[in-house]
Amino acid sequence: MFNETKIECKELGFSISTGKIARQAGGSVIVEAGDTVVFGSACAKTTAREGQDFFPLTVDYREKTYAAGKIPGGFFKREARPTTKETLISRLIDRPIRPLFPEKYKNETQIILQALAYDGQNRPEIMAINAASAALSISDSPFNGPIGGVRVGLVDGKLVCNPSTDQMAKSDLDLLVAGTKKAITMVESEASILSEDQYLEALKFAHDNIKTICSCIEELVAKVGKEKQSYTPPVRNEELYSELVAAYYEPFKASFEISSKLEREAKSVELKAAIDENFAERFEADSSLKNLVHEYLHDIEYDVIRKMIVVDKKRIDNREVDQLRALNSEIDIFSRLHGSALFTRGETQSLGVLTLGGGDDAQFVDGLDESAREPFYLHYNFPPFSVGECGRFVGPGRREIGHGELASKAIRAILPSQEDFPYTIRLVSEIMESNGSSSMATVCSGIMAMMAGGVPIKAPVAGIAMGLFMDEASGEYTVITDIQGAEDHYGDMDFKVAGTTEGITALQMDIKIEGITIEIMTTALEQAKKARLEILESMNGAISTPREEIAATAPRILMIEIPKEKIGEIIGPGGKMIRKISEMYDCKVEISEDEANNRGIVKILASDGEKGDGAYGFIKSMVTDPEVGEIYESKVIRITDFGAFCEFLPGKEGLLHISKISKKGRLNSVSDVLQEGDHISLKLIEKDRQGRFSLSAQEVEENDF
Repeated sequence: MFNETKIECKELGFSISTGKIARQAGGSVIVEAGDTVVFGSACAKTTAREGQDFFPLTVDYREKTYAAGKIPGGFFKREARPTTKETLISRLIDRPIRPLFPEKYKNETQIILQALAYDGQNRPEIMAINAASAALSISDSPFNGPIGGVRVGLVDGKLVCNPSTDQMAKSDLDLLVAGTKKAITMVESEASILSEDQYLEALKFAHDNIKTICSCIEELVAKVGKEKQSYTPPVRNEELYSELVAAYYEPFKASFEISSKLEREAKSVELKAAIDENFAERFEADSSLKNLVHEYLHDIEYDVIRKMIVVDKKRIDNREVDQLRALNSEIDIFSRLHGSALFTRGETQSLGVLTLGGGDDAQFVDGLDESAREPFYLHYNFPPFSVGECGRFVGPGRREIGHGELASKAIRAILPSQEDFPYTIRLVSEIMESNGSSSMATVCSGIMAMMAGGVPIKAPVAGIAMGLFMDEASGEYTVITDIQGAEDHYGDMDFKVAGTTEGITALQMDIKIEGITIEIMTTALEQAKKARLEILESMNGAISTPREEIAATAPRILMIEIPKEKIGEIIGPGGKMIRKISEMYDCKVEISEDEANNRGIVKILASDGEKGDGAYGFIKSMVTDPEVGEIYESKVIRITDFGAFCEFLPGKEGLLHISKISKKGRLNSVSDVLQEGDHISLKLIEKDRQGRFSLSAQEVEENDF
């Protein structure tokens, strides 16, 4: 019934098949590795929508919880909006694919990927990149692939291609790379501070394996590939283009020599308004002419800036190709916050804010793997005023989520362990101005905010974005440091690098051409290191090491390790005891189990140090085993005819028999000398086999009854 075709990529332990599922899609494949299965489909319209002025490519990756034998939580019991992870993977797949479509191709194209089965070891993310590439390659879309995608780990000092989940838990590197046989098209990574040479070695290793994947996909295409859509780029109206170049090339070139972004953009708007006015009569006569003129003006701007940088080696603001913009670093912007910093690089500015919390404030992460709590997270916000515009001011989009995740990767390597610093750490980056690489500014402001807030990080981290302008015909290229928005828009590469003085913690690369070589990446890494060290020097001028104390406004956390069997005593029946402690000392008490060490961990969060110490002492007393012969400060809880029951340790009561109260002889009534609520020093004289305690007032010298 099915005409299934399957290609085994034995060297890398996976297979690609097609012909059995989703046969009406333009292209559909199943990628399998172990028992993990990822489905990929690609569909494209044969014509572009009239007036379409961009390439409408959408990539959607989804994880079905049934893949891991789980049922979604929540009321509706079905997958809803994309999770943060799904959004990030969708972006990861989009980035290496988009540059490989023809220039000015505008037919709607959709790629849908789903993780259908997950074995817990073979990760679906990289499989999804290869599924997208294979589905596009066998479809009729004019995709100039294939590409291959790999994950590279560094386990026990050895590079591993597509490591398992267990291997990744021990890896010092998480490097995701995509590319064609000729070149690399996308990089996304985080690491435990690796040198530039180690990164280049890993990238070469990745590209060697990518070539193998591309060969497997080419083999599939040779067997089942469809004929590609015929696509002819629109022919340029050379007469109109030449007219525009003659009249406006020099004015646009002059506008790009204005250093201020807002002034430069205002001049550009002024020029285009004048052009519209000059062409008004012609626009009236031909309604399609306006879009064409605006398209050609964009092309002229493209040519102007690229000639400035590649040929003249002159940048928009007259900087050298490896020169940073002016830097400014400040801390303690607002005293009420747990930590704050303002980092400014040229016209890009990030306000970093630190908030410290307890274990209950950790981010709950659910997905195909086991649910977990993440004690560090970073939120990146990009309001429209940061670029001088009006716009929707709602929740984060894909871009904001991606930028926040990149900054998180850059920072995670230098965070203290939970044992050393048992706080939940939330960083928020408010982008107050933007003109290039606000994600790397986020790294800088976040690091300074943490140091100002007393987070004992291992080393400061800074980030910088590099750009590339390349003449593909001649191969001549220029790598530029600290790209501005216009250089990003008209350039060929966005290459972000973050790290310490010792090495790299995160790296991300996106390109608009068909790929770049290791030689170009080497140049970019060298320039990035020079810039990174300069930025770290600026940050050190504001703060160079973490403060020894957290901010006075932040909660204090005290930790107590307790025997696992004592957890119930601290919680009490129905939570009675833990509520009592919280109310008595105006604090928050969190209890967790450390299964590996068979113990309980108690965290006390208190804004008042004295109250925190009181709660600490109370709990410490609760889990301390009473010792016969010790004297304890005790409280009379209730009185009976035969004695008084006294609490001598939190949660522990003993009997003070009437015969053990007075040194002067037997009392007629306990209430002759004691009342409920009285405090008295008592000696523990006996603990019986049933765990009952006997107390004595007679054996305490200070008592005088």
